[in-house]
Amino acid sequence: MAIQDALFGDELPSATAAVGVPLAERLRPRHLDEVVGQRPLLAPGRPLRVAFESGRLPSMILWGPPGVGKTTLARLLAGATGAHFIVLSAVLAGVKDIREAVEQATAQRRAGRATVVFVDEVHRFNKAQQDAFLPHVEAGLFSFIGATTENPSFEVNSALLSRATVHVLKPLDDADLGELVRRAEALLKAPPLSAAAHERLVAHADGDARRLLNAYDNLVAAHADAGELDEARLETTLGELLRRGDKGGDVYYDTISALHKSVRGSDPDAALYWLARLLDAGMDPRYAARRLLRMASEDIGLADPRALRLALDAAEVYERLGSPEGELALAEAVAYLAVAPKSNAVYKAWNAVRDLVRTDGTRPVPMHLRNAPTRLMKGLGHGAGYRYAHDEAEGYAAGERYLPEGLPATRFYEPVPRGLEARIGERLAQLRALDDAADAPD
Repeated sequence: MAIQDALFGDELPSATAAVGVPLAERLRPRHLDEVVGQRPLLAPGRPLRVAFESGRLPSMILWGPPGVGKTTLARLLAGATGAHFIVLSAVLAGVKDIREAVEQATAQRRAGRATVVFVDEVHRFNKAQQDAFLPHVEAGLFSFIGATTENPSFEVNSALLSRATVHVLKPLDDADLGELVRRAEALLKAPPLSAAAHERLVAHADGDARRLLNAYDNLVAAHADAGELDEARLETTLGELLRRGDKGGDVYYDTISALHKSVRGSDPDAALYWLARLLDAGMDPRYAARRLLRMASEDIGLADPRALRLALDAAEVYERLGSPEGELALAEAVAYLAVAPKSNAVYKAWNAVRDLVRTDGTRPVPMHLRNAPTRLMKGLGHGAGYRYAHDEAEGYAAGERYLPEGLPATRFYEPVPRGLEARIGERLAQLRALDDAADAPD
């Protein structure tokens, strides 16, 4: 069933009950002090430690990547309060299962016992399913704990989110993962890991305890009679290294943000690193090329117009060569964009103009700027008084106005004193001086 009714602890297998039970489950902590990682939440005085010690369990959302202890913490918190623990899998459950959980919680309340409803992958529930919890959470029928790998700001209803505290769980660091390896080695009485194999295994886990323990379990099962579990033996069981890409999720977009900001910050080394991370995590290189085009026009602009052309060339090279050869062209473009002079002057000007057009009225085109392809239109004054710039001194009609009548003279575009825009700024200053001279009284 999608709903599991379990007293805390009864469903946890013993360390010696190895048959058919994953190593990660056998090593699941039974007490808070056994939890590895998440020190910012579990240290003395921190939120989850306070909830555990006080026996008062508020509704909460546990947000973090896979394998960092969300389910474990929910079980431990329920056990600490002596609450009836109900597990719902949002992948399988529906409104019927939610109603069943409510009925169980109501029966437990009559018996004088609190209830914790734990919803795994809560982001998989639709709005109606999430709304079904609201009245019961508000009435205090049960404490709600939702676990999610996705950003709750986007995936959890605001009404439910307002009734729950969000706790952010982090990937386990190398020291945490090393501690798990030591516990697993002691439990399985396994051959020792070589230093190189240990480092490779921890890197493969990428902060995910479950991934680490599953890989280690497979390694020990395949080489239980070995004198040492070295890197060669690990490679035969590890398979292809797949880093946490979280494609389409927060990690993915955070990494894209890091790439963009490294380019904007003129750090080619960091920019190349984040590009490699994205491609390693499975990003479509064509999407990377599109992001480079955005950077060239948003952050470099006319300070170096060649940047946009180089980004386009890199995109075309990748289309012709594919991976991995074409990725070098993307790397070349990233390095160039990072070291190019930066300007967001056109980006700012364009945004300002769009904001004005959205909020301002539809002002008529001045008569002297209107097209006059017919005699009638000329007779109506279209184009009258227009000054042809090529016939003017320096090819510039000093004092001429091109914005709609009544619109205050506004300088949307202000070049920065870097790269080509420094020269553009000098030219605009010359033209504005001519305008001032033309407007000055005789």
